[in-house]
Amino acid sequence: MKSKNIPKKNDNIKSTSRRDFLKKGLLAGAGTVIGGSIVGSFNAFAENGDTLKVLGPDGKIMAVDKSHLKEIGARTEEQMQQAGREGIPGRKWVKVIDLSKCQNARLCMAACQNSHQLKPEQHHVNVLRMDRTGDTAPFFMPKPCQHCDDPPCTKVCPVDATFKRQDGLVLIDNERCIGCRFCIAACPYSARIFNWTEPKDAEKYKDVEYNIELNVPQKKGTVSKCLFSADLLREEKMPYCVTACPNGVYWFGDENENAVTNGTTKETVNFKNLLKDNAAYVLMPELGVKPRVYYLPEQDRIFPFVYNGSTEIKKEQH
Repeated sequence: MKSKNIPKKNDNIKSTSRRDFLKKGLLAGAGTVIGGSIVGSFNAFAENGDTLKVLGPDGKIMAVDKSHLKEIGARTEEQMQQAGREGIPGRKWVKVIDLSKCQNARLCMAACQNSHQLKPEQHHVNVLRMDRTGDTAPFFMPKPCQHCDDPPCTKVCPVDATFKRQDGLVLIDNERCIGCRFCIAACPYSARIFNWTEPKDAEKYKDVEYNIELNVPQKKGTVSKCLFSADLLREEKMPYCVTACPNGVYWFGDENENAVTNGTTKETVNFKNLLKDNAAYVLMPELGVKPRVYYLPEQDRIFPFVYNGSTEIKKEQH
């Protein structure tokens, strides 16, 4: 079997850097607080005709006279927490996972663990060994939180600790979490974990200010899960798992822009065409929870199936 990269069908492939792709229109550091923090009193300054385009809280691009802008100091912890709960206006984040390219490298898992204060046995994304029938070749399937548009987990939380943002992400506020684990029971994808013991490097993080978009520091007696690396999206960067993969498994982007970027090759493609041309699907669609993670089938795999050091000789195409 040739271990070369077999491109997927797509008519609108365009090479670009992930930073250029995510940066288009994403003025998260400025536009998201335009309501009163950045734009000063319009009567206090004379207009000079020099305008700047910013992203308003409703997701629309606005032209603002530069004379009405003023510098603001660092946000307070309360402001950062509130921004973390609201999300990034105008965005609808999506992830596409190409099963034909997963080799069980597990670098995505390691990158996630290292970034979120997780122990080796704790996983926000897990790579599962799958086998549809006994007669077909097994394959590997990364399974993160699906960030459902109609998430059952948020409906059962009694303290609003888990919530859905306007940009599609489902996050957890561990400052509110009481450890009831109702959300774990409600999640049909088993995407959540519980911190039964003190987290990794607890002493190291004891004086670190809690970041709701990173969910660090972790706390004993609370729930944790995949966050789509919300902290990196705020910085116009791709998620930790997406860029850590060496095999081109992950695509990530904005559904509103109809574009996703591959974390390995840095190609940007038409999101809808990628799904249509490759018969993409979501996990358990019959539940009606509307996941934001899509899978491309394991057909035409570019790697042989290797598990525990052995190669299984079975059908290579499905």
